[in-house]
Amino acid sequence: MVGGADPRMARSLKYEIPGTDRRSDALELAEIGFDGLFSTDLDSPEERVLEIGFGRGEFLLEMAAKRPRSVFLGIEISFKRVLKMARKVGRAELLNVRLIEARGEVVLSDLIPPSSLDEIWVNFSDPWPKDRHARRRVIQPEFVKNAAKSLVAGGFLHIATDDVPYAHQIAETLDAELLFENAFSPHAWLPEVPGRVQTGYEIDWRAAGRPLHFFASRRNSVNASAC
Repeated sequence: MVGGADPRMARSLKYEIPGTDRRSDALELAEIGFDGLFSTDLDSPEERVLEIGFGRGEFLLEMAAKRPRSVFLGIEISFKRVLKMARKVGRAELLNVRLIEARGEVVLSDLIPPSSLDEIWVNFSDPWPKDRHARRRVIQPEFVKNAAKSLVAGGFLHIATDDVPYAHQIAETLDAELLFENAFSPHAWLPEVPGRVQTGYEIDWRAAGRPLHFFASRRNSVNASAC
């Protein structure tokens, strides 16, 4: 095997992209910026949305189709998932989606300017349930701080998980961030959000009867430099 990859898996992938390939990379994002990724298709977007860990992509595809005047950047660490999603985006002929294979935490901390996003979505990220792996969880104090700095005043960080211990950690981490206000207060989270687009994993978890936890944190007008 080369690089730990199963060659049988590699042969099963379809590399051709129907239509336009909407994949980009971190270098291009750093060079031309968030808006630059979309400048050939959509100037002056109504909203700028980042999804970290789009998985199978159902959520991102539906959101982008419903909001054609907004732009959506999807981040995934898996090459295979990015490739498959690029094929779906190409078939759907969506002009307002770009995809990057990278660590979402790194993109958020290093490549997204302050006060530039309207929404950030993190749907059902790996809870890493073993204590020794807890540091690998996406939702950490530094991540939440960077998310808040990247959002415009009034922008939202949306998080979902089906893991109960992770939900309590998320609630504590969000509550400790002074740049955020809980949009679901006095509840730490909601088990249902009417009208919310469902992810593929969410559909699976619902069928399995697992508890769902939805968070919405609104960026307040406090100056980030003062925190």
